[in-house]
Parts: sequence; structure tokens; C-alpha cells
Amino acid sequence: MDDNRIIQQISSIFSIFMVLFYIGVGSFLIFFFEQSFLFGQGSIDKATRTIIGSAFIIYGTFRALKTFFQIKKLFFSTEIDDE
Repeated sequence: MDDNRIIQQISSIFSIFMVLFYIGVGSFLIFFFEQSFLFGQGSIDKATRTIIGSAFIIYGTFRALKTFFQIKKLFFSTEIDDE
């Protein structure tokens, strides 16, 4: 197996954790920010939290699709690249 392919596989597995991070932060900002004991009531405007949280969720979804196809290519493809 090529070293470059191994690095790409490790990168794609790391991308799974980043997808969870982006979707988690977006969900936290939209749904759970006001209930958090760490941040006080009204520290960030609700409209701002919703816009930023939605952007995180949309980007997380985009990255999830990109990661899915990358993992499908790197782990489940029978073709071997001779680059």
C-alpha cells in the first residue's frame, strides 16, 4: 500500500470527527446555548446564533458527504492508483 494512500485514509477518518464537531457545535448553538450554565442568558443574540449554527450544520453536512465519498473510494475501491 502506498504511503500517500495511508495518509489519505487517516485524513478521511479524522474528517469523521470534524463532521461530528461541526454538526455538534451547530446544534449546540441553535438548541442548547441558552440552557448552558457556562454562557449566560443573552450573551449572543438568538438570530446570530441561528445563522452561525445553521452555517456549521450546513458545512458539516457538506463535509459528511465529501468524507463519505472519500472513504468509499479509499477503503472500498478495488482499483489501485499507480501515481
